[in-house]
Amino acid sequence: MIWYVLAAALGLALIGAVAALIVTERRARPPKPVAASAAVMGREALDVVNAGLRRLTGECLRSGRSLPDLYAVVYSEERLGLLLAGAEEAAPAPWTAEADGERWTLSPDALHRPGPEGEPALPYALTVTVGLAGPDRVLVDLSRAAGPVSVTGPDEEVRSLVRAVVTEALAGPVGALAEVTLVGSLTDGRLLSGDEARTSRLHHAASLDEAFARAASAGTGAPEPGSADVTQIFRLIEGSSRIAVQGEAPHLFVVDASQLPRREGALDGLRRGDALLVLGEAPTGWRWRAGAGGSLDTGPLGLEITRHAGRLA
Repeated sequence: MIWYVLAAALGLALIGAVAALIVTERRARPPKPVAASAAVMGREALDVVNAGLRRLTGECLRSGRSLPDLYAVVYSEERLGLLLAGAEEAAPAPWTAEADGERWTLSPDALHRPGPEGEPALPYALTVTVGLAGPDRVLVDLSRAAGPVSVTGPDEEVRSLVRAVVTEALAGPVGALAEVTLVGSLTDGRLLSGDEARTSRLHHAASLDEAFARAASAGTGAPEPGSADVTQIFRLIEGSSRIAVQGEAPHLFVVDASQLPRREGALDGLRRGDALLVLGEAPTGWRWRAGAGGSLDTGPLGLEITRHAGRLA
């Protein structure tokens, strides 16, 4: 009988020790923040993302490899992550491949160490903030959409999100080389009202056809291989699988769905590396929906945005 009592006592003592170990482990591990910090929400976050993308282009140039096919960037104060459309398990230093090569990450501290800076992140210039996923800031490369990026939902939420996206493309460090054209009714001056509305990189057009035609006439096309205009970035992305600009600044076109032409071939003027953002429903491409509470459903991207960019101000 005494052996049963001793065994039971020993079992209870073991359970207590395990429970105490679990509690101690939980106490020792700081909980992940549930809200984004001021550093994640502020301009300094974009500076970190820009530095990370420039380091990425520099490392790829140095090693002679193609740029990764990234579609989104996730930033917290502790980590900068790149989400790749195609898995690549061999990431260049100081990046580390995770999730079987579908995500590359680094500590922002690594950006302060010596390394190739690269040119301005031209191929990623349409990478803009779409919102927060809990404590993390999420940016998406709009040029990766195979067609329009349409945003539906309450009108106030849609317009505030689009306003934030366009403002960041014009005034943020990542989109420092991007061009933006507002089309049709969006040229009435109500979408933008700040300093970003006075930049030379903002254009207006009466129709999408006109916007495409002006962008095509303004562009020089792909430079000749022996030309002095051939940048390192052009050499890097030429012939790669990445949907990227051909040595030109990418262009973001913004139009209301009511003025989106529906005829066949109407969007053929959208170059590879450019993006079309539509306020309202579009028949193809990425379909996003802004919620009345400030959330954003990114559809096929599967990014859980709890607070869209229009709510960050």
